[in-house]
Amino acid sequence: MYDLTLTFDNGPDPEVTPRVLDILAERGIKATFFVIGEKLADPARRALASRAHGEGHWIGNHTFTHSVPLGEQKDSDTAENEIGRTQVAIGDLAHPQRWFRPFGGGGNLDTRLLKPSVVDYLARNKHSCVLWNAIPRDWDDPDGWIVRALDQCSRQPWTLMVLHDLPTGAMDHLERFLDRAEAAGGRFRQDFPPQCVPIRSGEIALPINDYVSSIEESV
Repeated sequence: MYDLTLTFDNGPDPEVTPRVLDILAERGIKATFFVIGEKLADPARRALASRAHGEGHWIGNHTFTHSVPLGEQKDSDTAENEIGRTQVAIGDLAHPQRWFRPFGGGGNLDTRLLKPSVVDYLARNKHSCVLWNAIPRDWDDPDGWIVRALDQCSRQPWTLMVLHDLPTGAMDHLERFLDRAEAAGGRFRQDFPPQCVPIRSGEIALPINDYVSSIEESV
């Protein structure tokens, strides 16, 4: 038996997100969608985020452009441009915990994720920073990712998995993954393992030095 929390990054996508939502609804599974802020300017994509929220899924902030990891950006206004603008775009779909997920350019959990001014911004605006402990690289291997995903689930009591509702073909295998995970004793839940939330409502709950770059010290 193990617990499994699903998250979907980099959407919403009109080709893929509706089917993902249908599949989750059929199984009664609640997830979190970490959305890209600039995508919400498209009314069709904003409507998908609204649908997800209406169906009980949580909407999280995954930066505005998803271009350069925040820990690699020298600009002093990085946090406002990437996090602030996205939170405005999310608007009334936001969760009270103000979930924010940084990205490391390929699932890396290292100093690419954050920098001091971003940490200050998250604290000041009472965001919660959500990381992960399973990343089966569905974008890189859209047909073979479920083998890695199931293996990652089997190795820990509570998995927080990163998937992507993007048109790579990976989500064509979502139903098969969910069926196999459940058959292996997986119990789906929506909340996050505490060890994957180092900042909660603006308070630093776990050591974060491994995720914070010193790029601003060299500016």
